[in-house]
Amino acid sequence: METTISTAVNDAPVIEPVNKISPVVSKRITSVDVYRGFVMLLMMAEVLSFHRVSQSLPDSSFWSFLAFNQDHVQWVGCSLHDLIQPSFSFLVGVAVPYSIAGRLAKGATYSHLLKHTIIRSVILILLGIFLRSMSAKQTYFTFEDTLTQIGLGYTFLFMLGFSSSKTQMISLVCILVGYWAAFALYPLPGASFDYASAGVTPDLQFNLHGFAAHWNKNTNLAWAFDKWFLNLFPREKTFTNNEGGYATLSFIPTLGTMILGLMAGKILKSSFNNAQKIKRFIFFSIALFALGLLCHFTGINPIVKRIWTPAWVLFSGGCCFLLLAFFYSVIDVYKIKKWSFPLMVIGMNSIAAYVIAHTISSFIESSFSIHLGQHYDQVFGDPYSSLVRGGLVLLMEFYILYWMYKRKIFLKI
Repeated sequence: METTISTAVNDAPVIEPVNKISPVVSKRITSVDVYRGFVMLLMMAEVLSFHRVSQSLPDSSFWSFLAFNQDHVQWVGCSLHDLIQPSFSFLVGVAVPYSIAGRLAKGATYSHLLKHTIIRSVILILLGIFLRSMSAKQTYFTFEDTLTQIGLGYTFLFMLGFSSSKTQMISLVCILVGYWAAFALYPLPGASFDYASAGVTPDLQFNLHGFAAHWNKNTNLAWAFDKWFLNLFPREKTFTNNEGGYATLSFIPTLGTMILGLMAGKILKSSFNNAQKIKRFIFFSIALFALGLLCHFTGINPIVKRIWTPAWVLFSGGCCFLLLAFFYSVIDVYKIKKWSFPLMVIGMNSIAAYVIAHTISSFIESSFSIHLGQHYDQVFGDPYSSLVRGGLVLLMEFYILYWMYKRKIFLKI
């Protein structure tokens, strides 16, 4: 994965057809950087801790709304925060046609590209494990992190990047149907099932019932796989369950999300005019929304982000296409760009933003306490202390990224 992958603004039509990647170097698509920056800002803004403000002001529907959308839903459904990981994964797919074309234009062979892709995949996986191990006593082997999930599927995505749109669509259908069938065939908990060891209860508040129970938290196929797989690695203690219900096998349907992005990238790089591209994005958005909601409300498959159900791939994919249509229309078609500069700064250095947000936030916060005093965040009163504290941290993190941007320092993998 290129964190600053050369994507393009299609001021003039590109001559290659949708089904084939041509080794033509294209200019950067600003809207993709802005969309990526928007996603990364949502992640970085966790330091604002809206839930703390909401807890201090329980009668405020405004802060309750913001708090809900700055956290993941407990199981079924979707918040704005839940769209961070699928958007990031989707945009990886969007960038692949441009990344491949750029390297082919420089004379790279398929075998060289494949080798480079495998190395990238391994680095992403290791970086994800490293960041998850920051506060652990030993290496914390886990594979549900955004970077590891992308790394596990990226090599397969690269190979699909050389295939036709038909092959990509067939691959997507096989992934979704196969993953659905695997969960559906896995037996439901019996009368003797040890719920305590799975970290859940039979009457858990958000438990699903009937056929949909095959996708309940820590009683499903992916949980059973991790009970075996994660214990193959050295651990501080035996793995029994993931508290949030996240799972390694989610990389398979995450690949489906990246394939949707790959399709979007091919449309962006095609000879379609701007109106045709936007129409296709909106068509895909509506179709994916409809299929995801149909699966959910008919009981075929629930929309659950934490285990990346097929219905979630469809529903979140619809959101991603809609967001791409919005940013592409505003930024690249109507050229309304000034407001988006901070997002572009973040989006052009997404890996740096990801690492910064996961490593130095606490250091920055503690530094402010040391130099500004322990109560510097009380300037607007205790209810808003997390906004003052988190806002200053976020400002410092952005300044670091802006400093890198001005000096053309972009982290790549």
